[in-house]
This record gives sequence, C-alpha cells and structure tokens, in this order.
Amino acid sequence: MSYFVLKYDMRAPQPGVPVEALYAAALEQIAWADRNGFGTLMLAEHHGNDDGYLPAPLMLAAAAAARTERMRIRVQALILPLHDPIRVAEDLAILDLISRGRAEVTVAGGYLASEFRMFGVALKDRGRLVEEGVEAMKRAWSGERFAFRGREVHVTPRPLQRPHPPLILGGASEAAARRAARIACGFNPAMPELHAVYRAECERLGKTPGREERMGPVFLHLAEDPDRAWARIAPHALHETNSYGRWMAESMGDKAVYRESTDAAQLRASGAYTIVTPGECLQIARDLGPGGRLAFHPLMGGMDPDLGWESLELLRTRVMPHLEIEPPLLPGP
Repeated sequence: MSYFVLKYDMRAPQPGVPVEALYAAALEQIAWADRNGFGTLMLAEHHGNDDGYLPAPLMLAAAAAARTERMRIRVQALILPLHDPIRVAEDLAILDLISRGRAEVTVAGGYLASEFRMFGVALKDRGRLVEEGVEAMKRAWSGERFAFRGREVHVTPRPLQRPHPPLILGGASEAAARRAARIACGFNPAMPELHAVYRAECERLGKTPGREERMGPVFLHLAEDPDRAWARIAPHALHETNSYGRWMAESMGDKAVYRESTDAAQLRASGAYTIVTPGECLQIARDLGPGGRLAFHPLMGGMDPDLGWESLELLRTRVMPHLEIEPPLLPGP
C-alpha cells in the first residue's frame, strides 16, 4: 500500500510563471489529486520573501477545501508565535467545517529572525508562545468561555472534529520534541533522529506517540527522460535549496537539511532532488512498504505547471495502477 502527499509553498521567483497562474494551477492540481487518491495536502508558511513564499496558508487551505472531498488538508507548518492563537482557532474551526472534518495543523515556533521582526515578536519568546498558543487553541475549540491574555474569549462555531482537529508540533530541537510529547498529538521533526527523543518523552509521560510516517524523497518527480527533466527543474531546485540554505545556516548551522549550492550537477548528485522514471518510482513505493509516504511538489520553486502535470500524469497512468492506495491517514496515535 502507498500514501501520496501533495505539497505547495507557492514560491514564484520573477521573472517566471506569473503568480496568479501558479495559484490557479495549484488549485487545479489539488482537485486532480483529490480525485486520484492522494491522502494529504500540505501547505507551508513563511513571510516577507521576495519570491512570494505562501504567507497565508489558511486562505489557500479554505480554497482547497472547497475543491476537494477526500484529502486531509494540513497546514505544515503554521508559525504560531506570529499569530493570535484565538484567531487561528477560529480560522481552523471554519476550515474544518468547510472541509467536513479534514483539517489538520502542524504548529512550529519558527526560526527566521526577519519574520519575528516583521510581526514585532521576540524570537526568544517562541517556545513560550507555542505552549501558550496551543493551550489557548485547545480551550477555544472546547466551546467554553475563558480568559486569555486578560480578555474574555468565546470561539464559535466549534470545529467538526472532536475534541479538535489534529494538532501536531514541528521543530528542530530536543526541547521541541519533548514539548510535542506533552501538548500535541504528533511530532513532525526537521531531523528524523528527533523522533527518538519524542518517543522517549511520550513513554516517560505514559502517552502513546503519534504515528511516524516513513518518508520517501523530499522532492520526487517522474519523467520518461530524467536527464532532460532535470535540465528544466535545476534552476528551480537551486533557487529553493539556496533560499532554505541561507535561512537554515543562520539558525541551525551544521544541522541544516538544505545547503547553498551553485552547482546543479552536484545538487542532483546529493539526492535532495529525486527525478526518476515511473518504474523507478514504483520500486521506491514498494521499498517503503505500508505507511510509506511519497510527496510531490509539482510547482517547486515556481516550476512551469506543465512540467508538474507531466509528472503527476505519469504517476496516475504508470504507477498508481500497480499499487494499493492507502486511505487518508490521521496523524495521531
């Protein structure tokens, strides 16, 4: 069995494909993925970037909910310290109602100092703000009246899922892993080795850890001729890896998943961007086995939508017919 994920961050470096064309293509691809057995849509968040990185994932999530019937819709990750958690709780409740109980959220503390400056929030407060915000969201979704930061709060309507939509924690530190064990229903770490810290803390607390998905390649693209496809994809891959590389070098140092690069051949050889034939993709899915996750990012770095469509159609016609597709997965225990 296999599990397919579609993801977007809506980068649109210019000159390139117009921003409005990328958003239109994303919604068409999302509707297509819903019809063709994808389990989850994932939407990212960042702010103040020249390439237009998606700053309002809940807006796009609501549009996606109106175009779909089956897929789980996950904001991953929402940078909670930059938001009023009461407003987030309201927006997610409405998203859950529009989607008829398909909303999920991964919240994270964030790591870019420029974003915190933009919203007037101190980076050093992010851990406290995540804990405070998660607790506020849970209480808000209960429907009760309560006090938050000195004001009375009453959130209505409540979300469809009870007690609330799945709330996962993201992070890149042992502190984040332990925090996830205490306050969330799952953990999505930046580094896989942090799962061990999360599981150990869950055991210490007597809690069942959330599901740990077996991940396929970070970027996966299907092509009849991978070399020819890479020639078109490479500029977008370099844009993405250099942007993330700059951000992560500042905050994570040697632990950064992405590294800056100017050499397309070297970047491809690193394995960070996997371009394979349909037959090779089928083997990757079989090697992952039940619960394995294959994620597709068909507009990565502002790629031409036609290029993304070619990959998706090869998946539909040449790979999916040979696999048993898993239903949408809940991230909790």
